[in-house]
Amino acid sequence: MPICIECRYPVSTLYTTYSKADDKALGKGVRLTQCPRCKRFADKYVEHDFVVLFIDLVLIKPQVYRHLLFNRLGREDERFDPSIVRLGILLLLFDVYLTWARIEKATPASPALPLSPPPPLPPFPSGDSGFSNSSMHGNQTLSNPESDNSILATQPILLQYLFFLALCTLETVSFHAPIRTLLSTKFPRPISALIPHYPHLALISTALLVSSFTKLFPLMLLVWNYDLPSSASAVSWAVIINNIAALEILLGCGYVRAALLAAVGAVCRAGIGWGILRAVGVGGGVAAAGVVETGDLIEVWRTLMETVGLG
Repeated sequence: MPICIECRYPVSTLYTTYSKADDKALGKGVRLTQCPRCKRFADKYVEHDFVVLFIDLVLIKPQVYRHLLFNRLGREDERFDPSIVRLGILLLLFDVYLTWARIEKATPASPALPLSPPPPLPPFPSGDSGFSNSSMHGNQTLSNPESDNSILATQPILLQYLFFLALCTLETVSFHAPIRTLLSTKFPRPISALIPHYPHLALISTALLVSSFTKLFPLMLLVWNYDLPSSASAVSWAVIINNIAALEILLGCGYVRAALLAAVGAVCRAGIGWGILRAVGVGGGVAAAGVVETGDLIEVWRTLMETVGLG
């Protein structure tokens, strides 16, 4: 059932079509429903195009999230809207490109065989910028202390891409799964005061995917040359902030509890990513680059320890 995006009050309809002769796409022939509680339009975004929706998503306006989650993308059969499935696949492919590029940037190379940056075309880095330089130097691999024993460094480019695809898929699942599990479980008091109960699992993942749209911002790398690690770090933290805002808007639980839920998912994702990268022989510093939040927190902790004289 649709709701008012201003006060969350349920309404029967969002608009009424009173003339078939006019063009609905131009906002004609449609009369918006007035909310009986707050006396505002129940959903003003019915008349707005996607440009306005995108701008308001960037501004993290609660009204646009309620419009998307409850009045457009939410389904009563607890299934994903097809557009959300497409968005999830697109975000996954961009995540593959960013993770691969971050790890390659963080991989120390010997002076004789420097690593070239990956091409700014997601999601497939070119063959001459992987962990091995077989296309330029025969079967010779990069000689550095963290990649000599790496299983991944000796594999063909296609297998490396499939590895990063599987890695990012598992990281995404490990981020969504604990949040969905916690919210779908009815905890007794006092745990229920920290973790609210919300049984609509598809809507939870929809909120997390919609709020992760900032992962698409590296498209600007195709136009301008940015410092990739810094850009990836900024994008990752922006995604987390948007995830917290989306959970708070969906659940109405306050930012503290929403941040706690997002933190649980982020910790699980970081643990999975770190463990998989270490399992294939990727060193600690490079593995931290593959999980941006982990690498940033480690760097902040190291800087703090050096500042207080304990590093």
